[in-house]
Amino acid sequence: MKTPTAVVAIVAAGTLALAGTLPAQGSPVLDDDQPDLITGLLPDDEPTQPAPPTPSALPAGPSQAPACVGVTIKPGQEAAKLVDEAPNGTTFCFAAGLHRITQTIRPKADQVLASDKGAVLTGSIRLAKWTASSGDWVTTGVLPPAYGQTGQCEDNVSNICYLREQVFLDGKHLARVAVRDKVAPGTFYADYAANSVYLGDNPAGRAVEMSKTERAIQSSAGNVTVRGLTIEHFATPPQGGAIQLGLGWKVYANDIRWNHAVGAMLVNADGAVLEKNLIHHNGQLGIGQYSTLRGTIANNEVSYNNTDGFWIADWESGGIKTTWSNGGWVTGNLIKANRGVGLWSDVYDDGRTFDANQIVDNAADGIRYEIGRNGVIEDNVITGNGLGTGRGSGTSLWDGGGINVNTSSNVQVRDNVVANNVNGISIQSRTRGSGPWGLNVLRDIVVSGNQVTMKGGSTATGMVQNSGAVIPTGEVTLKANTYILDSLTAERFQKTGQWYTAAEWRQTGQDAGSTFRVGTSVR
Repeated sequence: MKTPTAVVAIVAAGTLALAGTLPAQGSPVLDDDQPDLITGLLPDDEPTQPAPPTPSALPAGPSQAPACVGVTIKPGQEAAKLVDEAPNGTTFCFAAGLHRITQTIRPKADQVLASDKGAVLTGSIRLAKWTASSGDWVTTGVLPPAYGQTGQCEDNVSNICYLREQVFLDGKHLARVAVRDKVAPGTFYADYAANSVYLGDNPAGRAVEMSKTERAIQSSAGNVTVRGLTIEHFATPPQGGAIQLGLGWKVYANDIRWNHAVGAMLVNADGAVLEKNLIHHNGQLGIGQYSTLRGTIANNEVSYNNTDGFWIADWESGGIKTTWSNGGWVTGNLIKANRGVGLWSDVYDDGRTFDANQIVDNAADGIRYEIGRNGVIEDNVITGNGLGTGRGSGTSLWDGGGINVNTSSNVQVRDNVVANNVNGISIQSRTRGSGPWGLNVLRDIVVSGNQVTMKGGSTATGMVQNSGAVIPTGEVTLKANTYILDSLTAERFQKTGQWYTAAEWRQTGQDAGSTFRVGTSVR
C-alpha cells in the first residue's frame, strides 16, 4: 500500500481485524479469464452478480399526453388572462402552434393546462431590427435594466452565466460572450448599459429570438395538471424554474427545454408528481426540488443541461438537485450527459429514495448524497460519470465518484451497478458545521450488494476524512459487493489516505463476503 502526499488525512483508529482465511499479500494475479480474483473468499463458486435494474419507462414527452377536451387557447391569445378569468377546475387545451407567453400563467386550483396538438409555449421575443456595426449586427431597446450576479459560473473570471437572456438564431442556441470584442459567428453580446445586443452572424432572412419572460407557469394553487406542452426560451433566474410545481401538482408528458436556469422546480410541492417529461438543454439544471414532502420525480429523461456555463463541480448545475425535502422518490429516470452532478441530494434531505435510475456520462458525480440522512440509493446503473468536472476539481475520492456520500447519516447504498466513473464509491467525512439535526457528521453508512467496475487511472473506492471529521470505527461498512478490476495488484481502494490492493483492502476489515474479479462488467 502507499500513502499519497497530496491528501492530508488521519487514519481512523481501531481497524477491524480480518476474519476468515484470505490470501497473503503478494499473491499472484489471476488471468483475465479467471472468475475469482481472491480465491477462498467464495470457494468453488462463481461470484453472484447483482441484476441490472429495469430501464426507465421511456419514451417521455408530449407524444405520451392523452387527448385534451376543454377550453381552447389559440396562438395569439393572452393565455395568462384567459386562465386567470376562468373558474377553478377548468381544462385548457392549447392549440397547435407557437404561443408567446408575455406574462407568467398562474393557474387556479384543479385547473389543467394541456395540449395534444404539439403546442409550444415560448418566453422569447423576435428581434427583427438589425443594423450592421463594425462587422457585427446590433439591435437596441430590447434588454432589461442590468441586474445583480447570483450563482457561480464555471468561468469565474467573466462571470456571465447568471445573465438570463438567451439568443437563438434559426432555433440554435448562441453562446454568450463577455465583451464586444469577442463577438464572432455563433455568439452574441449583451450590453446592458447601452441596451444593445450584438450578433456575430448576419441576421438577414433569419429568425432571431431572445428569451424575455421570466417563467411560464407558477402559482400557489393546488392540484394543477400540466401535460403535453413544449416549454422553452424562458429567462429564468438562477435556481428558478420555467415551470414551478406546487402542492399536489401533476406535470407529465412535456418537453421542457432551452430555458436559462432550471427546467422544472418543485417548491413547497408536497405530493407533486413530475413524470415522463423530456427535460433537456436548460441553462443551469434540469430539475430542482426544495422544501417538498413526498414528491415524486419519475421516468423523465433529463439530459444535456447546464448549457450556460454554471460551475460544474460544485454549484447547482447538471441533472437533478433536491434540498430540504422529506420522503419521496427519484426513480426510473434517464439522467444523461449533464454538465454537473447527475443526481444530487444536498442539505437536509431526509428519507429520500433514489432507485432504478440510469445515470450516464454526467460531468460530475453520478449520485451525490450530501448533508442528509436516512437515504436509500439502490438499483441504479451509474456509468461514465465525473470525468469532466473542470474548475476546482480533480480525480481523487475528495472529488467524488459514481456514488458520493458526503457527511450524511444512515444511508444505504445497495444493489447498484457502478462502472467506469472517475471513482467507484466515494465516502467523504468533512467538517460541515451544524444544522437543524445538530452537528453534521458521517455516520452509519452501509454499502452492500453493488457491482463496482474500476479499471483505469486512479479510480478507487473507499473513504476520506479531514482532521476535524474523523470517522469512528464501525460507522462505514462495505460488504457483499462485487468488484471488477484491471488487476489484483492495482491499488483501487483507499481508507483515509492509504491505498490498498484488493487483498490488502480486505485486511482492513472492509468488504466481508465481497468478491474481487479481473474481467468485464455485466453492463
